[in-house]
Amino acid sequence: MISFEEAFKIVMQAVFETEAEMMPFKDSCGRILDEDIISDIDMPPFNRSAVDGYSCHRSDLMNELEVIEIIAAGKEPEKKPGKNQCSKIMTGAIVPDGCDIVIMVEETENITGGKIRFKGNDSRLNFSLKGEDVRKGDTVLKKGSLIQPQDIAVMASVGHTRVRVKKKPIVGIISTGDELIDPSEIPGISKIRNSNAYQLAAQVVRAGAIATDYGIAPDNEETTFKIIESAIKQSDILLITGGVSMGDFDFVPSVLQRAGVKILFDRVNVQPGKPTTFGVHFKTLVFGLPGNPVSSFIQFEMMVRPMINLMMGYIWRAQECRLAMATDYERRSSDRMALIPVYTNNNMEVVPVEFHGSAHIVALSLTGGIITLAPGIRYLKKGEVVNVRQI
Repeated sequence: MISFEEAFKIVMQAVFETEAEMMPFKDSCGRILDEDIISDIDMPPFNRSAVDGYSCHRSDLMNELEVIEIIAAGKEPEKKPGKNQCSKIMTGAIVPDGCDIVIMVEETENITGGKIRFKGNDSRLNFSLKGEDVRKGDTVLKKGSLIQPQDIAVMASVGHTRVRVKKKPIVGIISTGDELIDPSEIPGISKIRNSNAYQLAAQVVRAGAIATDYGIAPDNEETTFKIIESAIKQSDILLITGGVSMGDFDFVPSVLQRAGVKILFDRVNVQPGKPTTFGVHFKTLVFGLPGNPVSSFIQFEMMVRPMINLMMGYIWRAQECRLAMATDYERRSSDRMALIPVYTNNNMEVVPVEFHGSAHIVALSLTGGIITLAPGIRYLKKGEVVNVRQI
C-alpha cells in the first residue's frame, strides 16, 4: 500500500497528451488551447476617444475653441484642429492627429459663433492611446489555457477565427457486479441501481472529456475480460468501478493483467478509496475505482480529474480556500489519510458531511468541498482553520 502522494505522482507521470484538432473559435469555449494566440493588430488600433466630447490641444483649454467638424465612431477625421480649434467627437471615434486631450461634453458650454468653452477643472486625457492594450505581435492567449467566454471575445478581436485545441480524451466507464441494475428498474432482493456509471460520466464531462458507458460487467471473469479488452481498445482512459477489493468475485486486477495492463499500484493509504488501482496499457490509462459511490466520486475528483486536464495540456488546480471549522471533528482511526466531504454554513464555516459509510451517496449532494487529514491526525477543533478543496 502506497501513500496518496505517491499514487498521485505515479498517475501524473503516466499521462500522455492527446492530439490536436482545428475548430471554429466560436465553438471552442471550454477547450484547451494548443497554440499561442497572437494579435494581428494594435489595440486600440488608433487613439480612441473614451467619452463624448471635444478633441483639442491642452494648451488651448482656457481659450474659446472653434468647432471645425464632428467625428462619429467608425469615421476618419477629415480635418486637423489648429490653434484654438477643436473637433466634436463621439465615444470610440478616432482622435485627430496632434490633439492631446478630449474634454467631456458635460464640462463645456456652447457660445456664439460655433464655439465652445471648457468650464471644468479636471483635464484628464479621456482617450486611449494606440496600442496601449495590445501591440501587434503580442501573445494575447497562451497555449495550455482553458478557453473561457471572455477569450472568445479576445480571439474575435484579433481575427483568430480558427483555433487549434487539444482533443478531448475518451473515457470508458465499466461498472461491475451482479447486484447492479439499470436506474429505470425496481431493485429486487440484493439488487441496487447503478449510480456510479452516471455519476462518473457527469464528472468526466465536467472535466472536459468524453464519456462512453460500456455497461455492467457481471461477476463472470470471462465476460468481464471481454468487456474490458474491448473498452481498452477504444478509450484513452478506462474507469472500472467495483471488483477491486478482496472478495471472492473481486477479480478486476487479475483480469486487467490478463488484458495486458501493467498494474502500477493497487492499494492507497487513503480513506475512502483504499482499493484504488491504476495501470497502463500502451496508450490507455486504467483505473480500478471502489464500487462505493462516495469513494469513486472522491477518488475521481482527487486523482482522475487532474489527470484528464493534464492529458489535454492543461495544469488544472483545484480552487482552495482557508476556513474555520464550525464544530469539533473526530475520526475513528487515523492510520490512513482522510478525505472528508464538507460544506460551508451561512457563517462560512466548515461542516463535515455526515455520511454512514462509502455507500451513503445522498450525503454527496450536500458536499461542496473536501478537506484532508494526514495519517496520524484524528481530531479537528472548532475554529481550527483548514484548507477546503472546492469541487
